[in-house]
Amino acid sequence: MRRRKLLLAVAAAAAALTALTAVILYNYKPEQTGLSQIEVNAWVTTGDQSSLLAPQEPFFFRDSADTDGEKVHSAAGQPVITVNPDQEYQTIDGFGASVTGSSAFLINKQMSEVQREALVKDLFSPEGIRLSFVRHSVGASDFSVDADGNPASYTYDDTESGEDYGLEQFSAAKDKDVTELLRRIVDANETVKVMGTPWTAPPWMKYGEQIHNGWYLNYAEPRVYSAYAQYLARYIKEYEKLGIPIYALTIQNEPEFTTADYPSMSMGAEEQALFIGNYLGPEFSKQGITSKIMAFDHNWDIAESYTQTVLSDAKANAYTDATAYHCYAGSPDVMSKVHAAHPEKGIYVTECSGGAWSEDFGDNLTWLMSKLIIGGPRNWAQAVLLWNLALDPDGGPTNGGCSNCRGVVTIDGQGDAGYSRNVEYYALGHASRFALPGAVRIGSPQTGGIDNVAYRNPDGSIVLIALNPADEDRTFSVEWSERTFSFTLKARSAVTFKWQP
Repeated sequence: MRRRKLLLAVAAAAAALTALTAVILYNYKPEQTGLSQIEVNAWVTTGDQSSLLAPQEPFFFRDSADTDGEKVHSAAGQPVITVNPDQEYQTIDGFGASVTGSSAFLINKQMSEVQREALVKDLFSPEGIRLSFVRHSVGASDFSVDADGNPASYTYDDTESGEDYGLEQFSAAKDKDVTELLRRIVDANETVKVMGTPWTAPPWMKYGEQIHNGWYLNYAEPRVYSAYAQYLARYIKEYEKLGIPIYALTIQNEPEFTTADYPSMSMGAEEQALFIGNYLGPEFSKQGITSKIMAFDHNWDIAESYTQTVLSDAKANAYTDATAYHCYAGSPDVMSKVHAAHPEKGIYVTECSGGAWSEDFGDNLTWLMSKLIIGGPRNWAQAVLLWNLALDPDGGPTNGGCSNCRGVVTIDGQGDAGYSRNVEYYALGHASRFALPGAVRIGSPQTGGIDNVAYRNPDGSIVLIALNPADEDRTFSVEWSERTFSFTLKARSAVTFKWQP
């Protein structure tokens, strides 16, 4: 009996194998066995706006060798981008923009619920451009407004009766529009990272006791430093209670810009090192706060000296995870110099804005792609963030800052959507939609005037972003793993390629 059951089982297995073999043979296509059968998808944005993150017809790699085993050479003078997954650089945290008070007011108060949901989906979901990193101001910035859209300058511990070392009057209630939008964003994409940046300490902690004009912390009163460290720790704890985890904190927005007529504060490099090493770092450690601490947060042109001063201080270095940069002066290659001096520290681009001073789409696309989307990561940036997520058609509402800045989108009440996408949207989208958090930058040397950067995603897919900054169309080749393809890119245009090995 047992032998009969065994024979039946063997027969059934043989029949199943025969059926499976038949299915395989029926679906077998000889051309699928070659190296060239890896599909490439591409999305293009052109300087003339004829294509805007537009998907192209998929195509395939071809073998890099011809039928005689000889390597296929590109046409004379044609640039070749060689993608090398074995050459690894930094891991990417994400791409995004700032949820300023002005952005939050416009999205919360000037859009319907349906429009608001659609916008958040467009910006943060996989169906949109999938932004994965946002910044906001700890207290007010130059783009902060009250519930009616009027300019508003405040901190979380403003007092009418002088000092408050016990932080008894601490409240983040005036951030209501910001926290509502941040919660909505985190709900839409729970992997989004949130960074906080203070523009100023409470006036009672500052010399001169003014919220504007860059007055520094009152170093004549040592208790101020401890109180300010506790203030920033309290902010992180309060936001966590609201369901908004704070991934990172930069110490001071533009610490060397001291003449602003909006919330601002001076903080020299020596003082920042002292504050991080002796006060903020120990306070975070004491309270079990794991948010990253980032130094500097100002322009490329003054970065090298400032960051070296902070990171060469042993106490500050022990608590500083990264340095942060703005794009308004200098060149992104300074970040590579900082990385070379301190390779263990992260690099982040935390602010850059376009505006009415430059309105040509192609010029803006070329600059954004070259300096930020490609130039940032090629110089070790783990994240690239633009400034306002959203502004109105007049570049507002503002609180004493830039009067002609441009948001990633404009809340204009036009059409059913109620907003329009700006060039910043498309530049960010070429990276954020495809190079996901956790992606590793891989080798792809610059060549022949085609700017580029490449990544390997956590799922193994390869992403290559390329820019043709020239005023004429250019054809180039991409080589990877004994495979190649050629592509022609219009003048002042960008393309993102993606394929799955």
